[in-house]
Amino acid sequence: MLTIREAQAADLDRLLELYSVLFGKSILEKNEETVRIWNHIMTDSMHHVIVAEDDGKLVSTCTCVIIPNLTYDQRPYAVVENIVTHSDHRARGYATACLQQAQRVAEAANCYKISLATQSKLESTHKFYEKLGYDKDDMTAFTQWL
Repeated sequence: MLTIREAQAADLDRLLELYSVLFGKSILEKNEETVRIWNHIMTDSMHHVIVAEDDGKLVSTCTCVIIPNLTYDQRPYAVVENIVTHSDHRARGYATACLQQAQRVAEAANCYKISLATQSKLESTHKFYEKLGYDKDDMTAFTQWL
């Protein structure tokens, strides 16, 4: 049974396993710093880690962060990152469900927009995001890795 929900503190280990799919590495290390950051995320009301759980297994996730803003009538905006679906569970609507929940979170916060960035160069990935209403031609994004 599929459940879409916000991550809970106890989800950290399973979320790290899912993130290992995103980065193509074995499980990311859980250490004191990881736990500190996770606890901060869990207490930040503007930070939403959305997960899709199917029969007790985390199969997809995205992160939606609400950013307070002084422009656009002081309406916040949302940034969606860390979108991943376990390779064994793709093409089943899990990422769609997570991103739709992120949109509901942004709408509830009265955001004027959601921004999503991907490192994927796959046209199929771009078409997936466009199908959900994201416009790759609407803005130009630049990244400076630090």
